[in-house]
Amino acid sequence: MNIEETCLAGRVARYAALADPVRLRIVDLLTLGDVAPVELQGELGVSSSLLAHHLNQLEQAGLIVRTRSEADRRRTYLHLAPGALDGLTPSPMLGVRRVVFVCTGNSARSQLAAALWHGSSDIPVASAGTHPAAQIEPGAIAAADRHGLTLRARAPRALDDVLGADDFVVTVCDTAHEELGDAGCVHWSVPDPVRDGTDAAFDAAFEDIAARIQSLAPRLTTTKG
Repeated sequence: MNIEETCLAGRVARYAALADPVRLRIVDLLTLGDVAPVELQGELGVSSSLLAHHLNQLEQAGLIVRTRSEADRRRTYLHLAPGALDGLTPSPMLGVRRVVFVCTGNSARSQLAAALWHGSSDIPVASAGTHPAAQIEPGAIAAADRHGLTLRARAPRALDDVLGADDFVVTVCDTAHEELGDAGCVHWSVPDPVRDGTDAAFDAAFEDIAARIQSLAPRLTTTKG
């Protein structure tokens, strides 16, 4: 088992331990401070045997530790283990040379994505289309302006003219994703604002992409290539 698989197994074990409402409540309480089992029993209203079962599950998952009271040595206190909740979300450390956002026309969603990425990450970025349009959609330009963002490209570009061998491809429309198949690294199913054509549709696409970028950007690191 490699390091990545070991980390995944550890996350699975912790998620499984937290999947019970009583155990999740115990961990919630321990984020505030240390608690003795007898105090927990009164707080949770469970039997001593059931509480012991839950504590054993949490301990085996590496979420809690027990220590003896310095005053009454017969008493124990429960502590949240150091780093107990660290790494439950996927870790960063995926190295990429450049991110390329792709949609069909490279006229709206991929253009917005590239501009948003440029403001969120130091990793180089580009955008392209599988069937590039004649021009960038005015609605996309207006949406960017409303959000204080400037689109970086002057015109749509074809994917074949942009894509490099080591690029991390993010498709932002279903058509492009289904055309590219395994050539895409990540897919975001963002509704096409051009079909609707309203400001609301372009703003919704902008906000959808912005939220996804805020999630993805911290998970990628730069590699030289």
